[in-house]
Amino acid sequence: MPLRIEDTFRSALGEAKRPLAGMWVCSGSPLVAELCAGSGLDWLLVDAEHSPNGLESVLAQLQAIHGYPVHTLVRPPVNDTVIIKQYLDLGVQNLLIPMVNSVAEAEAAVAATRYPPLGVRGVGSALARAARWNRVPDYLARAGETISVTVQIESTAAADSVADILKVDGVDAVFVGPSDLAASMGLLGQQEHPEVRAAVEHCLAAAKAAGKPAGVNAFNPDTARHYLDHGADFILVGADVALLARGSEALAKQYVQKADGDTPASY
Repeated sequence: MPLRIEDTFRSALGEAKRPLAGMWVCSGSPLVAELCAGSGLDWLLVDAEHSPNGLESVLAQLQAIHGYPVHTLVRPPVNDTVIIKQYLDLGVQNLLIPMVNSVAEAEAAVAATRYPPLGVRGVGSALARAARWNRVPDYLARAGETISVTVQIESTAAADSVADILKVDGVDAVFVGPSDLAASMGLLGQQEHPEVRAAVEHCLAAAKAAGKPAGVNAFNPDTARHYLDHGADFILVGADVALLARGSEALAKQYVQKADGDTPASY
């Protein structure tokens, strides 16, 4: 029976009538990923750069999320041809490539997702979930159509080069990471700093001029609204681990007796 592949995040962005809202999935848990998949958000980012995710846990989360009305992006730990090949063979269709600082690095990311002669992706479709073990008709010829590439702008070098990065054929979107961008500007931990905001706005404007979508990470609701007002097409507004951390802290604050003997008002 012929099988089909889901539409890409590129297609979702092209068809969207409003900015797409998403969240990070960092726990490494398929159960948590499935909980997030049913939330009603537009997209999820399964992270393997700063989270305890390997090939097996990424695969399990893809399987847990599959079937829910949500788009899934996966961020590998590094812009590396071999790692990207492994992610693609697992069935990852939408990649967010971290730390892309130049045109050459953007071109390398795209090349890693394309079979020769258009790129350098190794051929293993008969062994791979991506092609459903060669059950997807014409997968080798059509593989590029089933993959979207978003590159992450998170340094001053990347922000300075963003207009040229956006011109790279196969770069479908850019995503700005204000935390690392702030650090590269000498403003570690100050992603709300006016200079950082200005750099993010510069990237959003460059994407708009290039006719490509741009996204940004913004957990602060006021900051998220600010970037949406400045043209962000997609946005990350929370993370599974952050929600659990802040929620559990709120419970402790409400119910745990303090060392000085004060009794929480809820008792």
